[in-house]
Amino acid sequence: EVQLQASGGGLVQPGGSLRLTCAAEGFTFGNYAMTWVREVPGKEREWVAVINASGRTTDYAESVKGRFLVTRDNAKNTLYLQMYRLQPDDTAVYYCGKQREAFVVIGVSADVWGQGTLVTVSS
Repeated sequence: EVQLQASGGGLVQPGGSLRLTCAAEGFTFGNYAMTWVREVPGKEREWVAVINASGRTTDYAESVKGRFLVTRDNAKNTLYLQMYRLQPDDTAVYYCGKQREAFVVIGVSADVWGQGTLVTVSS
């Protein structure tokens, strides 16, 4: 029933920008906080950003703070991650997830995940 589809990944040069999109369906999107995580094969999953149901509260991992911006459009059931000044260490598969609550809770995992989209930062 619940489906999340991330898209917008690709190859970008260091210092470049990229915008990821997460299309949601099967639930009342505007009632839930949403999150982004990233993963490199063989390494532990890393939390990236979270946004509350209304979009008025956000939080970011220290490694991306000041470079990434998470937003949402509840009328379109869509979540975004705008990434600026990308670095090779940002290379990963990025996943969007639905949280269990409407508000931001640091350290609590999402209960539903999408398929993910690959971001490769290289010259």
